[in-house]
Amino acid sequence: MKSTPMRTPVLCLSLLALAACGKEQGPPKMPPPTVGVVEAQPQNVPLSKDLVGRLSAFRSADVRARVSGLLLKRVYTEGTDVKQGQLMFQIDPATYKAALTAAEAALASAQATYTNAHVVANRDRQLVPKGYISQAQLDTDEATERSSQAAVKQAQANVQTAQVNLSYTNITSPIAGRAGEQQVTEGAIVGNGTSDAGSGSTLLTTVDQVDPMYVNFTLSAADLDTLQHAQHAGSVSLADQSNTTVQLTLPSGSKYDALGTLDYSSVIVNPTTGAINMRAQVPNPDKRLLPGMYVTLTANMGELNKVFLIPQAGIQRDPAGAYALVVGKDGNVAQKRVMADNMRGNDWVVTSGLDAGDQVIVSGVQTVKPGAPAKAQPWTPDQAATGTAPAAAGHQ
Repeated sequence: MKSTPMRTPVLCLSLLALAACGKEQGPPKMPPPTVGVVEAQPQNVPLSKDLVGRLSAFRSADVRARVSGLLLKRVYTEGTDVKQGQLMFQIDPATYKAALTAAEAALASAQATYTNAHVVANRDRQLVPKGYISQAQLDTDEATERSSQAAVKQAQANVQTAQVNLSYTNITSPIAGRAGEQQVTEGAIVGNGTSDAGSGSTLLTTVDQVDPMYVNFTLSAADLDTLQHAQHAGSVSLADQSNTTVQLTLPSGSKYDALGTLDYSSVIVNPTTGAINMRAQVPNPDKRLLPGMYVTLTANMGELNKVFLIPQAGIQRDPAGAYALVVGKDGNVAQKRVMADNMRGNDWVVTSGLDAGDQVIVSGVQTVKPGAPAKAQPWTPDQAATGTAPAAAGHQ
């Protein structure tokens, strides 16, 4: 019983030791999550706009009847290429051959009349000085000579008109290109019309020159104003018209193998659409492009100066707009609002909001929040397949 007082201090010391050990062996503090980052570096990248365009022929000509008559036959094959001046249709020439014969006969008669009048006038001019005829007679004969000479010129003009009308019975292609479908069949009566610009004449077919081709598209006035404002601010370098190229994407989704060049830009805004009409010229040696086809196009309009290319996973969006999470020099995560309206490949083009050297988080975004610490590790593109951050030792 005397040993009881000795056990009490020992027991107390044991309890204190156990309490101390309990405090030292508490749960370890978790290390900050590891995230994959890319370093934002300013660079100049091409300025492109994705637009929709429609193809049209480089030149398109209507083939119309220029004289009236019976359409005898079609000479060309529909849908084939024709040369400029190639015969396409024939109109019955009988009436026009007769008109030419009559005009030639009238010319011969006028020439004979002029010859006789000229002989008489020359004779009188020799007799007047000798007093054999009066001056009044000479004046009359010379007037007859001049009238008959004018009649010859008029008859010659009539012959030329008859020859032209006869030539119009052979209807040829006004340009080289691809001939369209026949609009009037053989045996029909065609006419040259009487309205201005030949709009009343009979349309026989059309010929379209399809190499090169035009692609017509529009750019909104607001976009153009933004680009011009950015150019004055120095953040955009716009290309001139001859250096602006377009890349076509066909309805099948494939890229067209040749670039087009901008050759026209209107200076007037369409009041209905609020857009500016533009046009590019595209080579088409294989006739792969067809008039009327709709295509999507990427217009390379210049260069964006000092922008950042950030992988798609590095830009987040919420109702307030786009933002990026960056790891600061203090090791903490910060949120930065950015402007990222266009993509280049798999990267967002960030025009403002980032600074050179910012460590933008690309993978592991879900594991961090602004104000919390994070361990930055260089991001590699192969991490995009899994969407995970590099493994950290504290997470194994």
